[in-house]
Amino acid sequence: MDANDNNANESPPPSSGAASPTPSGVVPPPSPIGAVSAPSDAIPGAVPGTPPATTGVPAAPASPPRGGIAALSPRCQVAGVLALVLIAVTACVHVGMLFLHVAPSNTVTKQHGQAIDDWVYPEFEQNWKLFAPNPMQQNIAVQARAQIRTAGGTNRTTGWYDLSALDGAAIDGNLLPSHTQQNELRRAWDFYVGAHDSQNRPRGLRGQLSENYIRRIVVMRVEREEAVGPGATIERVQVRSRTTNVPPPEWSDEKVSSKPVFRQLPWWSVTPEDMPPGKASKPEGDAR
Repeated sequence: MDANDNNANESPPPSSGAASPTPSGVVPPPSPIGAVSAPSDAIPGAVPGTPPATTGVPAAPASPPRGGIAALSPRCQVAGVLALVLIAVTACVHVGMLFLHVAPSNTVTKQHGQAIDDWVYPEFEQNWKLFAPNPMQQNIAVQARAQIRTAGGTNRTTGWYDLSALDGAAIDGNLLPSHTQQNELRRAWDFYVGAHDSQNRPRGLRGQLSENYIRRIVVMRVEREEAVGPGATIERVQVRSRTTNVPPPEWSDEKVSSKPVFRQLPWWSVTPEDMPPGKASKPEGDAR
């Protein structure tokens, strides 16, 4: 064997950066399809295909989005705070006014009673009292009768209608009674009594208003009971109250009178404005 054959069998020297030579006679395994060769500067022990970790200071986490009033602009925040303060102040004033209205008479109510009434009436009227030492122990029934001019031109007077008893009969056994059946007549009578003195003289504008209110309720109720008749009209109406004491319990030694007390009002002439809508009424000049 000559020198040329020896040179031919020698392997060429490895170049810089090349892979280590494979032993003679050993075939390297093929690379998997789609495999990514690791870069030359890969970190030892790193999983192939994993991007290298970045160096330096880590990025700060993103702050969560603001919600509620903090998400508004400064001008809107100021307006919202002022609105909340105004609502809170109004609520406190309203609660204070209602407390003074239902509380017993005191120095504040004596000095500022008119301002309290102007705030409460008519939207927030209260019909109860705080710390009432003596609750009502009476039954009050409102009754009415009417003077009617018949179609033949004669006058007749009806008997007394117990309007409170009629409301009670409508409520009895009714699971969902109407507000009108429960409170309309009772509140109208309380309104009248509170706006008149013991001689039935009105106290200011509320007295006249309460008289008109209860008169129109009575006219409507008499019409409902079909007491007028065909072709007849209501000339006048009269109202009275019948007050009886609630009997004490059997174990009580209290003695109360069982005799009813009547408060009878004068006759009121009926005007066309007092008649229910759609009902024929007599000319206003005929009212007496």
